[in-house]
Amino acid sequence: MKLTEQNIVNTAIYVLNENPSATLEMVADKAGISSRTLYRYFNDREKLIDACKIMLTTTCREAMNAAFDGSDNPLIQLELTLYAAINCGSKFAFFEKLNQIMPKQEAPAPDGDAGQIQSRLFNLIVTLQKQGLITDVLTSAWIYKLFSGMVNTTISAISSGDIAINDINRFAWISFSQSIGIQKTDAA
Repeated sequence: MKLTEQNIVNTAIYVLNENPSATLEMVADKAGISSRTLYRYFNDREKLIDACKIMLTTTCREAMNAAFDGSDNPLIQLELTLYAAINCGSKFAFFEKLNQIMPKQEAPAPDGDAGQIQSRLFNLIVTLQKQGLITDVLTSAWIYKLFSGMVNTTISAISSGDIAINDINRFAWISFSQSIGIQKTDAA
């Protein structure tokens, strides 16, 4: 992918995450290029969104799989996946919005990259519930929403500059872990 094309896709992920109905002209403006340049690479919104999907699934898949494989301890895996999702930042948030906005259109298939990551996370949550390490009062779907919400909250905190960047991951883990019934964490 050429540098300009990569810049357009990265900018589109950021812009469309903030405003899902943003126009291509808004993306071009934020990327600091002319609309004509953007149209040279992506002549319609669907092609740009497809490029966004490819980039975000590739980068987030790699980061999330590394987090899952980073430990045999399911609790540590959960913590590492939260950090990976935070580090994926707006790409993870955009992926979640795409899945919510376009569920009946071209949402990734359950056996695709995105579905595989979501499935691994759901399975991890169920494993932790069966082991009594997190609450079983909340459904795995609810805990997944909490996970996604924590990522979005963290992205917002990073963007606002209100929280010291060195505290972000620790605060996110403390908030998320305690919301799902983990009593004591190493970060706390």
